[in-house]
Amino acid sequence: MFILFETASGYALFERVAGDEVGMELDEVQEAVKDLARFGRYLKLKSFAPFKSAAHALENINDVSEGIVNAHLKSFLELNLPGKKSKVQLGVFEKGLAGAIKADLGYDCQSNEVVAEVVRGIRLHADKLLGGLKEGDLEKAQLGLGHSYSRAKVKFNVNRADNMIIQAIALLDQLDKDINTFSMRVREWYSWHFPELIKIVADNHLYAKLVKHIRDKSRLTEADIPALEDVLAMSATPIDGPGKARQILEAAKSSMGTDIADTDMDNIEQFANRVVELGDYRKSLHAYLVSKMHQVAPNLSALIGETVGARLISHAGSLTNLSKYPASTVQILGAEKALFRALKTKGNTPKYGLIYHSTFIGRAGQKNKGRISRFLANKCSIASRIDCFIEKPTQKFGEILRDQVEERLKFYEEGTTPRKNADAMKSALDAVKAGGDDDEMEVDLSVPGSKRKADADGEEKGTKKKVR
Repeated sequence: MFILFETASGYALFERVAGDEVGMELDEVQEAVKDLARFGRYLKLKSFAPFKSAAHALENINDVSEGIVNAHLKSFLELNLPGKKSKVQLGVFEKGLAGAIKADLGYDCQSNEVVAEVVRGIRLHADKLLGGLKEGDLEKAQLGLGHSYSRAKVKFNVNRADNMIIQAIALLDQLDKDINTFSMRVREWYSWHFPELIKIVADNHLYAKLVKHIRDKSRLTEADIPALEDVLAMSATPIDGPGKARQILEAAKSSMGTDIADTDMDNIEQFANRVVELGDYRKSLHAYLVSKMHQVAPNLSALIGETVGARLISHAGSLTNLSKYPASTVQILGAEKALFRALKTKGNTPKYGLIYHSTFIGRAGQKNKGRISRFLANKCSIASRIDCFIEKPTQKFGEILRDQVEERLKFYEEGTTPRKNADAMKSALDAVKAGGDDDEMEVDLSVPGSKRKADADGEEKGTKKKVR
């Protein structure tokens, strides 16, 4: 029996020289590992193949982690293992690599607890068992390879675009909470001076801008009405500027609020300015999230909206993970606590999770909310898979899927017969062709997420099939 040991400096092959008692009992192996003198009698270093450079070491360790037999490893094993493969047993710690070696080279590979304990012993006494290495060489090689491996994993992370969406939606939700809290504080603080303004202006962002502009209510005159109208015109919702400005002026003349010192007003103004800046930043962050969602998941965005789609991706961890989920999981994503509580108490399970925030659920009747949520989750699962594996991003499929949900809503409410899925998908493909895209789009279906990994690594792998 031979043991393959992968180090940061190269591949080492150890041969078992003791009798059959080695590996017969796991407890004996564990005891032998602790004693170098005893453990050294069981194994003998047969060969050691160092890596040529740091880049060569990184290439080999990436192949080992992915279960691929590198050409360097293949030549090393063929050169040092006996020719009669049927009589050779090779112990390999990595199960994926063991299967790949058995498939490529035909050796009987073992990857069990005994092999794991033997490899642990080799790793523990590697400085003594590997000849030709100075003290500290192995640690330096491990440190350098660890940094290189980590940098490569971060640089070529297939979910790097998804991570930006996850961080953006998390910050957006936190900003909503903070802005709401700070706005209430501004209203409460300034209401000591001008309490009537709360009933006139309901929008928090607009209220903070008016606080900055008005400051002392006793200074408002007829000449300030145009300036008030300009501030009111910045509102996101339609508002009667001249009427509101006149109403604010009349309320200021008869206000029952108390007078505030200039130093107090300066602090209120500074705090209101911070709230306004947070509101402006929230708008720019939302625009950034919309643009990223249109790049990463255009069909999911077209179907359910950018914010809800981003929350689904964030909860799943990545778009690849979301695409792997069945529709039943997407339906209750975000309602896990309610689901397990219902299973424990044998009550009714939840009908929806994060997709409840979609407008489709709100527009459906009470008796149809469960059915439309199940249908919407099905379409979200399809849209996420299209976004994950399609070569050329397009939102045509998401628009058709959204139309299907609209038709299903009409079917539940009015009884109108919806289109069949085959007809809907054919119309989506026709729309893609009319838009100037290729007649057929290639999607990598060999391994989930392989298309996104190929984009990250700069090279395409896997078997490609055509979606018609």
